[in-house]
Amino acid sequence: MPKLSVIVPCFNVQEFAEDTLMGLANNAGPETEFILVDDCSTDSTGQILDWWERRLPNARVIRHERNSGIAQGRNTGIDAARGEYLTFLDGDDWYAPGYLDALVRVIDGLGCDFLRTDHIQSTGLRRVRRSAPAPVRGKVLGPRDVIGSPHAETMVDYPFVWAGVYRRSLFDDGGMRFDVGLRTAEDRLWTWRLHLRARTFAATEVLGVFYRRGVTTSLTQIRDARQLDFIPAHDALLADLAADPEGERFLPKAVRTYCALIAFHLANIRRYHAPVARRLKKMSAAALHGMPQDTLELTLAGMDNRRADALRRLHSAGKAA
Repeated sequence: MPKLSVIVPCFNVQEFAEDTLMGLANNAGPETEFILVDDCSTDSTGQILDWWERRLPNARVIRHERNSGIAQGRNTGIDAARGEYLTFLDGDDWYAPGYLDALVRVIDGLGCDFLRTDHIQSTGLRRVRRSAPAPVRGKVLGPRDVIGSPHAETMVDYPFVWAGVYRRSLFDDGGMRFDVGLRTAEDRLWTWRLHLRARTFAATEVLGVFYRRGVTTSLTQIRDARQLDFIPAHDALLADLAADPEGERFLPKAVRTYCALIAFHLANIRRYHAPVARRLKKMSAAALHGMPQDTLELTLAGMDNRRADALRRLHSAGKAA
């Protein structure tokens, strides 16, 4: 049985796949397996993966018969994984040599359910370290205890699922799968669920995952209706909290984050085509109406006037409609 399973969903990443796969080769070892999921690519990604499957130790290519999205790609890898630990990498990102072995040594030593890391954001030739907002490093903590204040950036605001490693037992019984109904924001919902489900976690200074930012085909760069999936993602989160015995403890943080995202998208509404913009307004008004209203009022009272006024106007218009 391998110690670590690395799950790499790929879709039309021919321009970057060689860098990604070379990074895997620089981390290969007898206790590491690589699960390469080709999400029905239409460029040469599939051929590149086939070439590397024959040369990369303990690598397997799994193919989807139709394009299913990154959530299903990760789930396919989870279901195929045999390792004691799991981690994820997007098909256009890459690792520094020795990074994975260092992660496994740390999580083995700490004995926690999952471990989070900083990452290096790569934009062209520019490199910037982005830090996980953990209160301390190298110490085992309760994941619920770092969900934190609605007025501060906390670990649930760090939705980079590839910046960490996770104990396989978290995924047993079918748990901790990504929501395949979400084309974007699936990582935000998953990160919240991780912190609600797991018992222990830690953050580490180990650094070595590179996130390629600004790729034109990335879903974060596409301005169509897929970007609106942050709304059903946060509706699902609020439903989870309603069913959680401690849910009220985390509502202020969840509602504040939800409102901030709605305000951000409204402020950038001109980026969307008119039908998507209208849908954004309609869905956002419904979302505000569906939130716990006392928590919403407290949230708006604590926001800056510009955003709070915009959300109040939308809320009022939604009620009138």
